[in-house]
Amino acid sequence: MRTIAIILAGGAGKRMGTSTNKQFLLIENKPIVVHTLQIFEDCRAVDGVYLVVNQKDLPLIQKEILETYKFNKIMKLVIGGKLRQDSVRNGLEAIEHACDIVVIHDGARPFITPAFIEKGIFLMEMYDAVIPALPVQDTIKVISKEGFVVKTLERESLWHVQTPQTFKYPIIMKAYREGMAKKRYGYDDATFIEHLGKKVKVIEGSPYNMKITTPEDLTIARGLLSQLKGNI
Repeated sequence: MRTIAIILAGGAGKRMGTSTNKQFLLIENKPIVVHTLQIFEDCRAVDGVYLVVNQKDLPLIQKEILETYKFNKIMKLVIGGKLRQDSVRNGLEAIEHACDIVVIHDGARPFITPAFIEKGIFLMEMYDAVIPALPVQDTIKVISKEGFVVKTLERESLWHVQTPQTFKYPIIMKAYREGMAKKRYGYDDATFIEHLGKKVKVIEGSPYNMKITTPEDLTIARGLLSQLKGNI
């Protein structure tokens, strides 16, 4: 089955506090998104990559990513939208040839492995949607606007959801088209599948699979990469 990966690299970096897109900040002298793209390049189960980017970053991506690193699997650059879900929709609509499976991943999550990606793809034989997640370790409370506790949630049923999220292409395409036509907001890609009434299979994620969003995250990521050296 033909598998396409949609890598989202259009973030503005507001929480990072820089004018530079967080995807292009460096870890061990390479942009974050390059580390992520290399993992998909090395994954034999992925046939091609659609990289979703910000319009203003196109010259930088052309020179600093495409010309410098010569990735073979990048099939197309897709211009992202205002919201994450708009960017994903643009990526899905941009797929030009027959496609069976789509893997959607945040470009700012560079600590996965080809084997991790392949697990979700393999499970497409049994499920329509597969997402990685980790059980919540801390107590979660709902807080009012005034700053008071409203209630405490049952921790046993709460999970931190990650990417890559893997879907059968016709189903995720239908889910996005219907969901956005009805002006629904998707907290993640699987949310749109849930609105279709389809089951979403959850598999164990990785504690290393962090999303680099803040300066503190970047510091942790730099230390993590120097220690792990690809042995995650």
